[in-house]
Amino acid sequence: MIADAARRFIEGRRVAHLATADASGVPQVVPVCFALAADTAYIAIDAKPKRGPATALKRLRNIAANPAVALVFDHYEEDWTRLGWVMLRGRAAVLEGAAALPAQALLKARYPQYAAMDLAGLPVIAIHIETARSWGRLAEDFAP
Repeated sequence: MIADAARRFIEGRRVAHLATADASGVPQVVPVCFALAADTAYIAIDAKPKRGPATALKRLRNIAANPAVALVFDHYEEDWTRLGWVMLRGRAAVLEGAAALPAQALLKARYPQYAAMDLAGLPVIAIHIETARSWGRLAEDFAP
């Protein structure tokens, strides 16, 4: 589903932007760390300080009300011949307990910050990718 060039581009990014919407269609976009495995993207709900309980985050409430999401990976620089992005659309589910552990292991392998963080008991967002779109330069010859 995800073309090889797009997958390499995604893997070269450290941050993506997750778009969710509530039941009324009001959008929210937040930067996220991610791991990609086959046609599923995973996003940890981590132990960084939050305004309230991690399980009460707006993105999780939005997914419960409306599981259609988008995840965007981009590269920007002043030389506009080098711009590029990949957008994945799909349906999100929230993994909890033992179901979250394999995804948390992937995320810990990708981000040293997660490896040092206790993620036990925290949920993971799993996005089952339905479509992938890209635009611009997806080459590997620039730093993420």
